[in-house]
Amino acid sequence: MATVKFDNASRTYPGNDKPSVDGLDIEIADGEFLVLVGPSGCGKSTALRMLAGLEEVNVGDVWIGERNVTDLSPKDRDVAMVFQNYALYPHMTVADNMGFAGVGLAAGVVLEPQAPKSSAATPVMAAAPIARLCMYFS
Repeated sequence: MATVKFDNASRTYPGNDKPSVDGLDIEIADGEFLVLVGPSGCGKSTALRMLAGLEEVNVGDVWIGERNVTDLSPKDRDVAMVFQNYALYPHMTVADNMGFAGVGLAAGVVLEPQAPKSSAATPVMAAAPIARLCMYFS
């Protein structure tokens, strides 16, 4: 793994007045776990696509390790992306949706897929305030 750095990186799509990602300035240390959380349309996926080289960086730079990859093609970045198709289940509570399939959402905790439901509660409760979802818990 390597350090990832967005140095005042912005992406404005053609025909838009406002950038989808505006001056992103963050450094993620080698081995650090980071979760991007925000409402639909806030630029989370665009930022990841900028890192992978799937979206142009209009302003600023993207670094992987000591290498400025801003103008490199995706194949030259040595980055892999997995696109997630998520679903929310209306018959489940917010907590149950967050913990579904035994995936912990906080502190880099990933539970075994067969983990009992109760073991998902700790990471879910840790992630809830970060995602500002506590108000939806009963």
